[in-house]
Amino acid sequence: MKKTLLSISLMVLFVSCSTNLDTELKGQYTTETFYKTKEQAILAVNATYQIATFNSTNNLLWAFGDVASDDTVKGGNDGDQSDIGFINNFTVNPDNGAIESFWKHYYEGIVRANNVIYYVPNIQMDPVLNSRIVAEAKFLRAYYYYHLVNIFGKVPLKVQPAMNIDDLSKPLATVEEIYSQIETDLKDASLLLPISYEVNEAGRATQGAALGLLSKVYLFEGKWELALEASTKVEELGYTLTSLYKNNYSEAHKNNSESVFEIQHVSAQIPNTGSFLNQYFSPSVLNGYFFNAPTDSFVNEFEKTVNQVADPRLNYSVGMEGNNWVDGQSFVPSWSPATGYLDKKQAQAVTVGPIGDGGMNYTFMRFAEILLIKAEALNELNRGTEALIPLNKIRKRARESYLFDTTLSGYGTVPTSLLPNVTDTNQYTLRDAIRHERRVELGLEFHRFYDLMRYGKAYSENALRDVNFNFDKNRYFPIPQSERDTNTKI
Repeated sequence: MKKTLLSISLMVLFVSCSTNLDTELKGQYTTETFYKTKEQAILAVNATYQIATFNSTNNLLWAFGDVASDDTVKGGNDGDQSDIGFINNFTVNPDNGAIESFWKHYYEGIVRANNVIYYVPNIQMDPVLNSRIVAEAKFLRAYYYYHLVNIFGKVPLKVQPAMNIDDLSKPLATVEEIYSQIETDLKDASLLLPISYEVNEAGRATQGAALGLLSKVYLFEGKWELALEASTKVEELGYTLTSLYKNNYSEAHKNNSESVFEIQHVSAQIPNTGSFLNQYFSPSVLNGYFFNAPTDSFVNEFEKTVNQVADPRLNYSVGMEGNNWVDGQSFVPSWSPATGYLDKKQAQAVTVGPIGDGGMNYTFMRFAEILLIKAEALNELNRGTEALIPLNKIRKRARESYLFDTTLSGYGTVPTSLLPNVTDTNQYTLRDAIRHERRVELGLEFHRFYDLMRYGKAYSENALRDVNFNFDKNRYFPIPQSERDTNTKI
């Protein structure tokens, strides 16, 4: 999904419900006039992908995935994006602007997906392409519901376009019902999506993306056998870890061998198709807003040798005293008044594209996570010896940064005792080791809050004790006031 995919998608305006209009709109397509050609089908699914990008500040996924967790705090100036501060402290009311905008934005993605799934099958076109486009839309619907159910819990389940005013209101579905629909969509999509695309189509959902998200959903549901089966299928598709961890956060290494599903951005386009994350996470000296500031808790999670050599993933992930920012400047702790640290991962593109219009993609799922899903499933199935294999592949890649990154002091030799293989197969000990590895490997990639919640009450309350988190009260964020006011069935 490079320039041709994203830039065109932004120019499409969809009218989701047109049956009650007596006159035809001028200058706009309706559902009666739009879904007629192959080109329109492609435009429709492209516009469904567009919701997942970070060229809209409505996509506040980082606030829920990171800021709500123990990995980061809001950062920024005190009064800037104050609604995110309430997310940080779990003092969110239904009229909070951040949850309002996120809810509406992701449901817009679901509306677009529903339109594709409903209307595209009736278009006379190549049947293989037709089926693929519908499968892409099913994957995207599952992707949007996956985030909504993890953030809000019970939400309205909408799987058809709204044909009349009554269709606009839906009752709350249970978490189990939402996950069941996600599973169905992903299983359907995995049967019809290709393994790969041509370079100019990069970013579209693949069979690996559908199976990868499915394995994650099974993991969240505690369906260990199914999680193992799905993650193994992804592994068999040929994904490999990149030789250097930091290449996953570089515009020069987009869509690499490790990428399972990657949200595409291209800078300097008209209309804008770049990412705003580089501006949101950069220091003010670079015209940034210095949000998503990593915490001491996150920084201290990274292992060090007896000689105080840190896991190299720390330097790749966090701007901190003693290392350089992404543009080569020596990092100054005062750039982040909240904690003294900044998120380097999502700011890499500031050196390449204009500030606020970054060209770096956001990778939602990497093969590294597939390996960690497999390790966790195996451990929960009391197959600890087997679980060590995928887990230690992650640690091996991390420590061998010293064999591939010429900028590291001591390049060419792995420091003694750095990130040794895990050998303990006790289920409880290994569970903690896998959770630790998920945190440092996937940190600042907007996954941590979801993990904390699925780990349960005791674990999450301990991790979030500084904000007085109460699992029974704060597990889910409140449904926005706008939905409460307009949805007559909740």
